[in-house]
Amino acid sequence: MTKDNVAIRVENLTKRYGKLCALNNVSFSIKNGELFALLGPNGAGKTTLVRILTGLTKKGTGKTFVNGKFGLVPQTVNLDYDLTVVENLFIHGLLYAMPLKKIRCKTNELLSYAELSEKRDATVRELSGGMRRRLLIARALLHEPQVLFLDEPTVGLDPHIRRKIWSLIKRIQHSGTTILLTTHYIEEAEFLADRVAILDHGCIVALDAPKVLMERLGSYALDVVDDKGLKTFYFPDKKSAQEKMLVYGEKGLSLTLRRVTLEDVVIKLTAHKKSNET
Repeated sequence: MTKDNVAIRVENLTKRYGKLCALNNVSFSIKNGELFALLGPNGAGKTTLVRILTGLTKKGTGKTFVNGKFGLVPQTVNLDYDLTVVENLFIHGLLYAMPLKKIRCKTNELLSYAELSEKRDATVRELSGGMRRRLLIARALLHEPQVLFLDEPTVGLDPHIRRKIWSLIKRIQHSGTTILLTTHYIEEAEFLADRVAILDHGCIVALDAPKVLMERLGSYALDVVDDKGLKTFYFPDKKSAQEKMLVYGEKGLSLTLRRVTLEDVVIKLTAHKKSNET
């Protein structure tokens, strides 16, 4: 990855809150146009990292670099509920000193892009949860950022609406925007991300393409439920998994054979540790 092709760079970043180490010597780079996801349990350091990169939290030690303007979609819906959709976007444009003509043009473009044109004069209070999330994304894109930070963009939404927002996110990436995504929905990162970094206790414990991380663990998983709980075993191929399945089947245990998912990787790397909120 050449220096000119880097959209975000983090070098030896450490952040402490008293005795708590929220980020511990974290380093990675994200190339222009990449969709990069941060995964990990609560307290792993994901939101702390986004807050540092967007200037909302002081970084501690280390270096950070964001190439160009950025937009932020926060976890909380921080829209003005008493204003209309258009008014929320208009105020955002004024805060970025955009010309009025440009604000109107981009507003019309983004409302169409986010499928909100018919709701332009509705107050935020009248919108559904999914519409509010799409409006947050439209607002973050209004000033034409090169980098977009998405911090839990689909939290609390039903699967159908989440997938609608996934489609919007991929369209944004295909337009050339670099995206850094944090999410608790691991299937979201598996579907969307070019690469993922798995954080635990403020450290990166794995970083690669989802497919590569899953292949390292195995191709098939066998879930075995006994009187002590659930155990999962991983195998390089289906034949090996089926042979093991026969052994456990003779014991009358409950068995499920399935493909390995990115969630398996995250659980394998982080479940043995107890996280703290950061």
